[in-house]
Amino acid sequence: MQYGVRSGQPGIAAAYTNYQQSIPINAKSPLSVRFFGESAMSTIDSPLALTASKKSSLYERINTRWHRAALFWFMAVVLAHWAEHIAQAWQVWVMGWPRHHAGGALGYFFPWLVHSEVLHYVYALLMLIGLIVLRKGFTGTARTWWDISLAIQIWHHFEHALLLGQATTQKYLFGATVPTSIIQTIVPRIELHLFYNTIVFIPMVVGMYYHVFPRQREIELSACTCARHRIGI
Repeated sequence: MQYGVRSGQPGIAAAYTNYQQSIPINAKSPLSVRFFGESAMSTIDSPLALTASKKSSLYERINTRWHRAALFWFMAVVLAHWAEHIAQAWQVWVMGWPRHHAGGALGYFFPWLVHSEVLHYVYALLMLIGLIVLRKGFTGTARTWWDISLAIQIWHHFEHALLLGQATTQKYLFGATVPTSIIQTIVPRIELHLFYNTIVFIPMVVGMYYHVFPRQREIELSACTCARHRIGI
């Protein structure tokens, strides 16, 4: 059957519809999204088809169609915080500043803010929430590495909760005169929290690598559009 442009004959859209109906459902490839858009995937039994649902919850959208954007902003916040810890360590180790005055770039302008346990706890909590909320979008090897980061952050958050509790009640642990966490009895605070943020960040990056560049056997497991084969890399 030939499809022309004369009146009474099917157009291009009808031709594509007839073509789709003529092949088995499992033979349709997600690559058609690149050429025909998400609407062409509405009849395809693929995780990516979930991204086209208008009835999906905010949580589902964050882990599907908005996952890439959400990861970008989450990582921007993580990197900014990690850079603050590096700046703080630089001020102590290289510039020779007293530890109490080494507050990173933010602490240079707002020292009272950096010395607030509330600020540190809120960041640790937000990072924990981010890792939990964005977790569903990861699958396979990427999920494993993301979970490692999440497990470490749970402990990191617990340490900050101890610090905040002591600052609030003015009752300090281990005979200290300032808020002190458990591992802080062994490792100084600046070095300890730089270490914490580093070991949370590294598996997070590895997880994102396998998320964007999934292994061949995991290439169609993800329901978002982060993977390279879905963004044309």
